[in-house]
Amino acid sequence: MAIIETEATLHEAHRDNHTHRDVNGGWLRPAVFGAMDGLVSNLALMTGVAGGNVSHQTIVITGLAGLAAGAFSMAAGEYTSVASQRELVQAELEVERRELRKHPKDEERELAALYEGRGVEPELAREVARQLSRDPEQALEIHAREELGIDPGDLPSPTVAAVSSFGSFALGALLPVLPFLLGATALWPALLLAMIGLFGCGAVVAKVTARSWWFSGLRQLALGGAAAGVTYALGGLFGTAVG
Repeated sequence: MAIIETEATLHEAHRDNHTHRDVNGGWLRPAVFGAMDGLVSNLALMTGVAGGNVSHQTIVITGLAGLAAGAFSMAAGEYTSVASQRELVQAELEVERRELRKHPKDEERELAALYEGRGVEPELAREVARQLSRDPEQALEIHAREELGIDPGDLPSPTVAAVSSFGSFALGALLPVLPFLLGATALWPALLLAMIGLFGCGAVVAKVTARSWWFSGLRQLALGGAAAGVTYALGGLFGTAVG
């Protein structure tokens, strides 16, 4: 009795702990990419303008314009990209649905052959394929997973991707502008806050990946800092040339 209870307890623990995060890119990818892109691109844009020795007001307007333009551009791009991907998947699913309707036996044999290729005994593979093919929708789902590598019921949403990228880009792009909106007149407070944000974003990303938080944070800090440094130098060079 104790053994049965122990096995049941272990099974429940495994069931509760054996869960996976969403890796299909529904909201996480556009949110992370949007925040990083907003912070790096707007920081680089503002430092590039600041390198040209322009007024404080020009830097603020540039930062706000970069925030608005970038957020709308990211949202539109993500929506179009995910919608196109979803439409392509749906078109392929329709092809598979027609094949299942017109040639059910061929599709059943194809599924059986696939299981055989994975080491299932031929007779058992044919029986499994036969039973799974009884329900056309279930058969479609299985063929989609096995042949296309997708789950028809878990396709990414274009709206979720667009909203996630818009909000995260705007939040990231706001960081370098915020000190100026709060009254700062020098560039260094914006740089400091942006650098903290870059490291923080990288560290947060590490929570959903296998990387350590400090490595991910330092990597993002180095990339963002390099972008800001290069654009500042170019701004100074162009500003001198134009002036």
